[in-house]
Amino acid sequence: MATVSFTDTTRYYAGVERPAVDGLDLEIDDGEFLVLVGPSGCGKSTTLRMLAGLEGVDDGSIHIGERDVTDLPPKDRDIAMVFQNYALYPHMSVGDNIGFHLKIAKMAKAERDRRVREAAELLDLTEYLDRKPAKLSGGQRQRVAMGRAIVREPSVFLMDEPLSNLDAKLRVQTRTQIASLQRRLGITTLYVTHDQVEAMTMGDRVAVLKDGLLQQCDTPVGLFSRPVNVFVAGFIGSPAMNLLTTTVDGEGALVGGTRLKLTPAQRAALTGPGIVVGIRPEGWETGAEGLAAVVEVVEELGSDQYLYCRSETAGVLTVRTPGMAPWQRGEKIGLTPKPGAVHLFDEATGERLPDA
Repeated sequence: MATVSFTDTTRYYAGVERPAVDGLDLEIDDGEFLVLVGPSGCGKSTTLRMLAGLEGVDDGSIHIGERDVTDLPPKDRDIAMVFQNYALYPHMSVGDNIGFHLKIAKMAKAERDRRVREAAELLDLTEYLDRKPAKLSGGQRQRVAMGRAIVREPSVFLMDEPLSNLDAKLRVQTRTQIASLQRRLGITTLYVTHDQVEAMTMGDRVAVLKDGLLQQCDTPVGLFSRPVNVFVAGFIGSPAMNLLTTTVDGEGALVGGTRLKLTPAQRAALTGPGIVVGIRPEGWETGAEGLAAVVEVVEELGSDQYLYCRSETAGVLTVRTPGMAPWQRGEKIGLTPKPGAVHLFDEATGERLPDA
């Protein structure tokens, strides 16, 4: 096991002016499960591939533990990778797939068999060791790919969207298994996904990237409760945070019928009169007063209900209410921000304003 450090790491692609990864500074602690998340093209897969040695580093460095691996070939980095498409050999049994790399490394058969059996027990694959991959479900195949990584006993696991080929129900089940397994093994893990729900439910910390730049790296709770800018605020959370643009006058900012007072520190941090007010779906009080809106869609989930509303002044808004609430499509609704549920951002820079 080992720490992983990216220091001012940059990667350019030929013919593209903007770097795919731009000056990344990121430290992954020993045994930590860190998730890279962001929209397509943000640089998350490039970051993982640089750590794997599958992409070059144009500037900066990468360390695994005390070793500078920036220019080392993949085979010398002591990493194991789990791919999106499983990459299993169809003509081999599950046991042979799991132990293949150990066989190539000329490990003694007794030791190889021991490691394969231990990995199979961890992954509940013991009864499938003699089957071919074609006879397995998607989730079982992904567990075989995990087993192949585990038997190598690497310093670092790299996982590149390993659940994207699974259906929704199986994805939820398998992500729980992967997170639980990683914590039992205690192996430093870098996991890439475009799914922010997956990121928030699996990672010890989550690093959010946009256009090759690290926006924020924090615990899931930290990202949700204190996003550092408008992009992170809108990207993290499902459904997404409501973002309303308004202006500051002498008394503060007006959202619907609610006056938001700004502290002296918040006013001092503003670079202009415009602010973005962020309110998560659960941050609204519903009633007859407040920001006027019309319910357009009611999404009933049993324990929760989501109202998708349209306001003449604020556009489309999402509101979370208790399940089985009596709201109907076409009904008029008043929305008031709950105390402490408001996030404030500078409109010009997108940066979060101080909380006090």
